[in-house]
Amino acid sequence: MTLKSDFEVNNSMRNAPIGVFDSGLGGLTVVREIMRNLPDESITYFGDTARVPYGNKSRETILRYSRQIVHFLEEKKVKAIVVACNTASALALDTIEKELSLPILGVVRPGADMAIANTVNKRVGVIATEGTIRSGLYRKLICGADPEMQVFEKACPLFVPLVEEGWTKDPITEEVARRYLGDILEKNIDTLIMGCTHYPLLRSLLKKVVGDSVQLVNPAYETAQALKKMLDEKGLRHDPVSVGEECGRYRYYASDSVEHFMDFANRILPYYSVGAELVAIENY
Repeated sequence: MTLKSDFEVNNSMRNAPIGVFDSGLGGLTVVREIMRNLPDESITYFGDTARVPYGNKSRETILRYSRQIVHFLEEKKVKAIVVACNTASALALDTIEKELSLPILGVVRPGADMAIANTVNKRVGVIATEGTIRSGLYRKLICGADPEMQVFEKACPLFVPLVEEGWTKDPITEEVARRYLGDILEKNIDTLIMGCTHYPLLRSLLKKVVGDSVQLVNPAYETAQALKKMLDEKGLRHDPVSVGEECGRYRYYASDSVEHFMDFANRILPYYSVGAELVAIENY
């Protein structure tokens, strides 16, 4: 991506936080991977918990929501933005990227690229929300790179509430997973993209269901790797020798239910945090 002419890199920009947003809580799996892979970077996270889920909403609505959140993150002086939501990445990213001077990255392309690299038999499965499946973006990216690829998709809407309930290893969740994945596994896939940011929290259960012959792709991890590469290319990595600059600062914002937000965050993130701030996102 080419940066707009009004984007200039300086020490202040290098030490600004990375902005990350999602329709709710699932994007915290992306935050977790950024924390692990870019430990010197600061993060400002927004979860749109008042308007979740995005998966059943129109492109126009998701675009409006995404613009509001991007405006909020710009006010927080972030240096780059990660759209940690598969649905928003699929339906809004291309438009937002054209309007924004900051570098911006979604979660769909890194996951699609890794699936292309991993598959041997060129048969790839995708599980995601209804909105992401409906967009067809994973299929478009994968088959666009190689027309011989075959992509088999399945919406799995029950996974999100099960994860947020904490039932990541429950027999009920395993039964749901087996019912969702039955048809896809019959297609002889050798690679499966976990195309919703909640789904990596089901990784061990999903691995049990799909078996050793299927490789799981975690777009959250791949996005953290793509972010690292993008920051290096743009000269935006945190400068640890800057006097007076602090690193590793994490700030959280949500549009509703901040207590539930932080309960979930402190269950899955490697660093404990005391709270999140409530934001009236419709004002942006």
